Amino acid sequence: MDDQLQWAAVERLPTVKRVRLSLFEDDDHEKGNTVVDQEAAAARKKVVDVTKLGALERHVFIERLITKIEEDNLRLLTKFRERIDRVGVDLPTVEVRYQNMSVEAECELVHGTPLPTLWNTLKNSIRGITSAPGCKSQATKLEILKNISGIIKPSRMTLLLGPPGCGKTTLLKALAGKLNQSLEVFY
Repeated sequence: MDDQLQWAAVERLPTVKRVRLSLFEDDDHEKGNTVVDQEAAAARKKVVDVTKLGALERHVFIERLITKIEEDNLRLLTKFRERIDRVGVDLPTVEVRYQNMSVEAECELVHGTPLPTLWNTLKNSIRGITSAPGCKSQATKLEILKNISGIIKPSRMTLLLGPPGCGKTTLLKALAGKLNQSLEVFY
């Protein structure tokens, strides 16, 4: 009960101070293995500023967090599930299907290279200023995604793998409808 009062006091603090505090067992006493000793240990908890912990205390703090995190996540999800079941609400499910999706961008060619790198942009700017004959840049369409199809099912984890620059982020942004206006999407 004493630790609940201590947490209540911590929760009344401003957020800046509250984030730095944690409730620790008082390490001045030996830990016991009996039920009575465990109850006594719960009563010996104290509020500690985690920013002022030493290296050994910080290590112990992190170890305790790691061992408890799986239990905390399971407890949170179990409570969430019980609450949903108690109310009788069905969670909405969405299945995302996309077929023959293509994304194109209009780029200017600089010596046959359509990628908008800093170097190509600089060369294009210099050619535009000098406007030498035969050095005009040409516009071309660059296909970022071509005929991509798939299904993302609800309640399942979907892994999207690929090398850098292959269009993973473009695909996700296209599915979310958050692509840049300069890109054209075809379904």
